[in-house]
Amino acid sequence: MDGMIFAAGLGTRLKPLTDNRPKALVEVAGKPLLEYTIKKLIDAGIARIVVNVHHYAGQICEFLEKKNYFGHDIVISDESGQLLDTGGGLQKARPLFHRDTSVLIHNVDIYSEVDLKALIAQHTARQQHATLVTAPGGSGRGLRFNDRGILKGWENTVTGEQKIVDEEFYDSRLYRFCGVQIVSHSFLQHIEKQGTYSIIDEYLRQAKFFPVSMFSYPGPFLDLGTPQAIEEANRLFCN
Repeated sequence: MDGMIFAAGLGTRLKPLTDNRPKALVEVAGKPLLEYTIKKLIDAGIARIVVNVHHYAGQICEFLEKKNYFGHDIVISDESGQLLDTGGGLQKARPLFHRDTSVLIHNVDIYSEVDLKALIAQHTARQQHATLVTAPGGSGRGLRFNDRGILKGWENTVTGEQKIVDEEFYDSRLYRFCGVQIVSHSFLQHIEKQGTYSIIDEYLRQAKFFPVSMFSYPGPFLDLGTPQAIEEANRLFCN
């Protein structure tokens, strides 16, 4: 199985920490977020790792070179010319993955203790089209799954906006998406849209034709998108 790290974002919410560096190189307990994520994927047995870059892209390339790419097969998907968001970023990176393989995707700016080996085992054993790591409940933006763990839509509980896969949406439950997922080779082949768009929209589109599944994760989770969250993560790592 290959891997991809979404590391191309502008890190706007992390300002001023991202005024002179990419969010992937913001540090927690003295190490860049990118380093933690790479090591997690390597420990999980991921083969090739693709890292997409945009904001201060050169700094990420220099960091990887300095670290000798952690002795692993790590390649860059360069979005310097245009930031493509998560869906467009995956579409652009598609030729960089090994043939006929699934891809474990991990946002660079999250903290969790998700068991990636267990996630891979579930995805592989059930031959799933795509598997999204989710946490129970919450408010705001979330994904809705039925009682069989199949994606049925997206909802913003604050604004009332809904994106519905089918009528089972109305009997589904809301879950938080944790920024970790696996997509199959079939999922990659069925991506049609190009340009800048969210991977969530692609999940919702393909869920009309193929079951998109959930991997339930009830453990600790932090979106490291703000300086306050970085401070909280520092406290967690130091305790």
